[in-house]
Formats: sequence, structure tokens, C-alpha cells
Amino acid sequence: MAPAEQDALAVREQLFHDRVRECIICTLLFACLYILCHFIITHFKKHTDFTAAHDDEDAAVNRIALGLCTFTLAVALGAVLLLPFSIISNEVLLSFPQNYYIQWLNGSLVHGLWNLVFLFSNLSLVFLMPFAYFFTESEGFAGSRKGIMARVYETSVVLLLLTLLVLGMVWVASAIISNDVASRQSLHDLWEYYLPYLYSCISLFGVLLLLLCTPFGLSTMFTVTGKLLVKPRLLEDLDEQLSCTRFEEAAVSHRISSGKASCWLNWNVELLQEQFFTLQSKRQKLELRHQTSPWQRNLGYPLAMLGLLALTGISVLIVCFHVLELLLDDAAMPRGIQDASLGQVSFSIFGSFGAALQVILIFYLMVSSVVGFYSSPLFTQLLPERQDTPLTKIIGNCVSLLVLSSALPVFSRTLGITRFDLLGDFGRFNWLGNFYIVFFYNMGFAGLTTLCLVKKVSWTVRAELLRALGEEGDMGMGIGVSMSCPTALTLSLCPGLHKLPLPRTCSQHPRKPC
Repeated sequence: MAPAEQDALAVREQLFHDRVRECIICTLLFACLYILCHFIITHFKKHTDFTAAHDDEDAAVNRIALGLCTFTLAVALGAVLLLPFSIISNEVLLSFPQNYYIQWLNGSLVHGLWNLVFLFSNLSLVFLMPFAYFFTESEGFAGSRKGIMARVYETSVVLLLLTLLVLGMVWVASAIISNDVASRQSLHDLWEYYLPYLYSCISLFGVLLLLLCTPFGLSTMFTVTGKLLVKPRLLEDLDEQLSCTRFEEAAVSHRISSGKASCWLNWNVELLQEQFFTLQSKRQKLELRHQTSPWQRNLGYPLAMLGLLALTGISVLIVCFHVLELLLDDAAMPRGIQDASLGQVSFSIFGSFGAALQVILIFYLMVSSVVGFYSSPLFTQLLPERQDTPLTKIIGNCVSLLVLSSALPVFSRTLGITRFDLLGDFGRFNWLGNFYIVFFYNMGFAGLTTLCLVKKVSWTVRAELLRALGEEGDMGMGIGVSMSCPTALTLSLCPGLHKLPLPRTCSQHPRKPC
């Protein structure tokens, strides 16, 4: 064999081994994501929908649909990790350019991951999730034999009709917007034009949804963090509040167990039970706060709030700086590239620190968008519940998360959070080259985020100051007893004490006996 043929054979062999290695790595990564998403969905799913006690066929159909939902959620999680993984890979290759153990981390692998996420996102949004929904709702054609295949046939026909309807609407929309005569007369470029145009519309919808949910989520993150952490309270005695709450809970529990009404407490049992659960929840929260260390109580919450405020402020400053860049330099516009040249230059002027900050901001914006999505009045009903989420709601959640996550790379690049250009088909969206859309999108995000942040911080600071200084009155529990007067509760616990003379109080000094 000639030396030239040996060299060509060695090159082909190396390409084959590289392709096999990339396939193995992608398969392992997706398998890990699939297993993680399976545990997440299992935590929320309603187990009665998947038991074969009533109908084996329905249980099998639900399990198939659940597998499709798990696949879609894994793709959504992969879309979230796509941009951070690319940024981290670039920094690793910059730091260790000649390391033997990271030769598998190259531009070809990253570019393949972007293409796979784009392909599976299209597949899940257009086919898998509609198929899962129609599959769970189908019963088979009238007159056909019952079974899973009958449902498959009905679902396939309905999905085919829906696909024709959507493609027809896309063709009409493209014919109205575009001035190309060929696009009005032919459908031969379905794969090269209409499907990317359809996904461009879906991506634009996802980016607009992120524009609405993320500023609202950034302000809601302060409330969510406040519920998870222990707040410091000025001028309060936790021991006194905890003892008083325990006393009230014991009093209401005694009234429920005795079942007798008195002259000062004339409520039904249902209301007493509701008050008991409220007092029990309040007591548990106070015990949790009482068990925390003073350092965690007085430093954890302020540091978390300052961290959220710093991340939000940095995001707004980056977007404002990107707006100035859009006005001065055309290179600031988001664009797509087909060749991922990693390990040559850092995508941040601050080097590895800036890249790490970009990754943190991307995750923070994604979490904020999810929080804002589920906190908005339109999508509150989609919020999953532990062990009690029906399959249709799981499908809706998977579709919503996939739309948000698949638009995250475009969202981050459009706002200038990162300089990493969009790879593969993510950069083929038609609206990315429109300066006015990108400019007003950045202005809208900066304005909405600033408005929500100022409103949230001002109202939160005012409420906390009023609560700390005692300006807000005690709301009470609606049982006719104040927190500072446990005498009536003592009488309810010890019925014989009502025969003892109580000290008479003066009208001038209510807390001092005459």
C-alpha cells in the first residue's frame, strides 16, 4: 500500500473513531439526563394513573406517554445546559490546550450537541408531545377493535391532520410576509424553509415569553427566597411568640376534643380545625426559626437578598451596555456560525471569571423565568403537585419548559449575557437579523426588570420596616383572643378556674390591676 493511501486510511480511521467517541459521549449524557428527569417526573406524577387495577390498557398508554414526557423533559434540560457547557468547554480548552485527557472535548462534539438539541426540540414540540396528548385522549375509531394499536391509528390520523393544518398556516403566513413568488407557489423546500420558519416562530414565541416571565420572576425570587430562609426580625422575642403560639394551639386542641362551647368561644368544629392547622403551621415555622443559629438567622437572609440583588443588577447593567453596543457596532448583533472553533479566545473580557459569571447569570435567568412563569396568573394552574399531578398537566409542563429552555440560548445571546455565538440551526432564525426587534427587546427587558425590581424592593423594605417597628397590628387568629391575653385560654384548659376571682383592671391602665 502506498504511503498516500496509508495516510488517507489513517485519516478515515481517525474520523471514524472520533465519530464513535462523540456518539458514545452524547448517549451517556442523554442517558444521565433521562434518568434524572425520570426521577423528577416520578416525584410529581399521580400514581393512580399508572396502576393496572382498573384498566390495563389505560395504564399502558399512560406509561408510554410518560416515557415521551421524560424524553421531552430531558431535551429541555439539555437545552438549558447547552450554552453553559459550551462556555465551560471553551475555558477548559484555553486553560489546558495540550492536555491528553481532554482531547475528547472539541468543537465537533459541541457542534454535534447543538444540532442534536435542535433536532430533538423540533421532534418533541411538533410530534412527540402532541402524540402523547392525543394518545392519552384517544379511544380508537368507532367499530374497530379495542386495544393500544387502535389508539395508535387514531392518534396518527389526528396528528397527520394537525400537521397538514399547521403547515398550511405556515405556508400562508410565509406567503403573506415574503415577497418570493416561489414560496407562494411551491412546497418543495419543506425541510429547508418551512420547518425552520415554523421553529423560528416557536422560538420567537419562547423568547417573548421569557421577556415577560423573567422580569416578573426576578422580582418574585426575593419572595421565594424569603419563604425558604429564616428572616431576621428586629425587636422581637421568639421565645415569647413560640410559647404563646403553643398555648393557643393547646387551647384550640382542647376545645376540639371536648366539643363543648363556652360563652366566649362559639364556633363550629370545622372552623376550629382550620384554626388549629393554621396555628400548627405557625408553630412549626417559629420552631424552625428558633432552632436556627443567630449567624444563619441574621446573616443568611441578608446575604441571600444581596446576592439576588447583585445578580439582577449585573444583568440589567450588561443589557444596558449591550444596548449601547448595538447602537455603535454591528458586530453586537446575534448571529449564527457553522464552525465551533473552541479553545482560541475567551468569550469574556474578564477571562475565566467573566465566563463563570456568564454561566451563573444564565442559570439565574432560567430559574427566574421558571419562577415567573409559574407565578403568573395565567399559568398558576400548571404548577405541579407532589404525587398528585395528572398526566395531561405533566404534558403541559413539559411543553412549557421545553419552549422556555429551547429559547434560552437565543435569549442569552440576544441580551448580550454571553458572546458565544449560536451554533447550528439556532442561528438561522429570521428575526435575529432585524435590528429593531433586537434593540427594542433589550430595551424592554431592561425597563421591565428595573420597574419590577424597584417596585418589589420598595414595597418589601416598607413592609419589613413597618413589621419590625410594630406599625402593623396583630392580625389575630379569629378566635376572639389576642396573643398577649391568654387568660381566656387558661380558663378553657382549666374549667375550674372560672370560679376564682380575677383581678379587676383600671380603665386608665389596662395592664395594671386596680
